[in-house]
Amino acid sequence: MTQLVDHLAEMTGYRDRDVLDVTLVGALRDMVRPQCVAIFRAVGEVDQQRWLTRARQRAEDPAPSGDPLWAELESLPLLDDHPLRADCFRQAEMRTCTAEGTLTTTCFPLTTDREIVGVLELHTRRVLTLEEQQLVGGILRVYRNFQGLLDYSERDTLTGLLNRKTFDDAFLRSTSALNQRQAEEQEPASGSERRHRPTSQPWLGVIDIDHFKSVNDTYGHLIGDEVLLLLSRLMRGCFRLHDQLYRFGGEEFVVLLRANSEADAHAAFERLRATVQSYAFPQVGHITISSGFTEVRAGDTPSGAFERADKAVYYAKQNGRNRVVSYQSLVAQGVFEEDRRESDVELF
Repeated sequence: MTQLVDHLAEMTGYRDRDVLDVTLVGALRDMVRPQCVAIFRAVGEVDQQRWLTRARQRAEDPAPSGDPLWAELESLPLLDDHPLRADCFRQAEMRTCTAEGTLTTTCFPLTTDREIVGVLELHTRRVLTLEEQQLVGGILRVYRNFQGLLDYSERDTLTGLLNRKTFDDAFLRSTSALNQRQAEEQEPASGSERRHRPTSQPWLGVIDIDHFKSVNDTYGHLIGDEVLLLLSRLMRGCFRLHDQLYRFGGEEFVVLLRANSEADAHAAFERLRATVQSYAFPQVGHITISSGFTEVRAGDTPSGAFERADKAVYYAKQNGRNRVVSYQSLVAQGVFEEDRRESDVELF
């Protein structure tokens, strides 16, 4: 019992989802003694979802490991590449299978208050006892409840998108991964390693609703809130499931995504712009958005990258609105002068 309490205390001792997944895996390895325990999240488009390994630890591993933050989506296995795991995910029920002469695989669904997000998978030398299944289920309930607390503190109450106070940590993790990747690229690599090194990089975009004040003034704040809520749903549909979507307040939204090039990043924001323009918002009718985006550089600060994207969206609003503008393109056109210095202004 003491061991269980210690693990639960460790799981809930950090307000960090990465640490939460790692401590969950470590707790189950110590409590159930499987040959391997792993957490898989479903990422990507609904009809092409793939498995991202959040944390995995084998019996002989000193610490958990997982897929890197910059993993290419196409390099990850499809859901149906692992049928038992996929069935558990889709049916939201525990699944178990023992093939002759092999380990027993048991999958448990990982759920939040809103949806199923992934699967916990254990490989054991025997079928889990009922007591062990109940132990895992109880730990997962604690995990779910703590995820709910994180959602409450990290998400905007109206739209369900991430809020601005979570942005700094996510941004710095992204640049840390970028720094690590660049260091790896400077090391000698075999032909196969070069082929598997990712080419995508992070991009930061700022999205602003055009003439949103007139929406509130004409239709009232309740209708204005409905526009914000519907826009957040359109954003979820236009961006990939693992892109990070934020509401910074009012009508300002921020996206932290990965793309292979400026053209790919532009296409992602343009897809949202076109979707919003064609969508008929109840009572309001049609609205438009302006977006500005920038490449995230190694060593960037959150305020520095945001300032560049904000300059681009300001230019878009001053030059016709309802458009997507790249900061790098504006620099190339001579509209802005490139400034590599980090901003001295703190955003938060």
